[in-house]
Amino acid sequence: MHANQTDVHYFIIKGISDDPNLQFPIFLLVLLIYLITLCGNFTILLACRDPQLHTPMYFFLGNLSIVDICSSTVSLHKTLTNFISGDNIVSFLACMTQMYMFGSLGGLELLILTAMSYDRYVAICKPLRYHTVINTRTCAIMASACWVLGFLQILPPAAIVFNFSCYLSIEINHFFCDIVPVMKISCDDTSLVEMVFFIEGLFPSMFTQFVLTFVSYIFIIVAILKIRSGTGRRKAFYTCSSHLSVVTLLYTTLFSQYLTPNLSNTLESKKLFALFNTAAVPMLNPLIYSLKNKDVKKTLKRVIGKVK
Repeated sequence: MHANQTDVHYFIIKGISDDPNLQFPIFLLVLLIYLITLCGNFTILLACRDPQLHTPMYFFLGNLSIVDICSSTVSLHKTLTNFISGDNIVSFLACMTQMYMFGSLGGLELLILTAMSYDRYVAICKPLRYHTVINTRTCAIMASACWVLGFLQILPPAAIVFNFSCYLSIEINHFFCDIVPVMKISCDDTSLVEMVFFIEGLFPSMFTQFVLTFVSYIFIIVAILKIRSGTGRRKAFYTCSSHLSVVTLLYTTLFSQYLTPNLSNTLESKKLFALFNTAAVPMLNPLIYSLKNKDVKKTLKRVIGKVK
């Protein structure tokens, strides 16, 4: 059924699964993941306050934790409240706001990870110049640029979607308001949005950040292979292993979610990839950094010891 935008005051979020027997187990799983995400990322933020971790890498890691907390809250809070209340209705304005915030935070996370890859490149490839190149001012400028670009780059497509004039349905086949599922139910011409997505996909969005990160790690790997000492090579690789693990996890999920064939029989799998990207990745990030990083583990033990 076609509906004018003026008549569409709300949408119905279909959710993760239609099976009533799965609703409670899914709720418990999502709630558990969300609580672990909050605890893990707040723990990282607590560790980053330690004076011994006042370095560029942990500065960016703190920014990443803030983004993960915000991103998981934006995408999952409505899912959790829907399970509790049984009300899958979301207002038009709330849907558009969630769509914009989720897109902004997703782009922001990629930007911060790109900045972290540059930090690791300078640390390994230009170690003698590291404290000159990556200083407090540089970190502040890079972080500020990430936050500004993150919230600006989604504005053009979000503004176009906000002004869609009609919809084929008010039911969004997703568990939150993401821009692609909203586009699918619109009866307007979406070619302009798709063109904007393509342009932003080249710059400054995912493709450019992936290339910059990939190139950084090519230089990093080459520099590590030139180190004659086996101990030196292991130490150099260890300094970037956590970041590399997080980057690999995130880009693998994003490519699986957005670059798979857009067929109806893959719709449920796409929702599962979206759930993993929005819920599991923010949960795994602090676990990867805390488990693979001796400095973080030492700081956490020291902080916990003070609390006791």
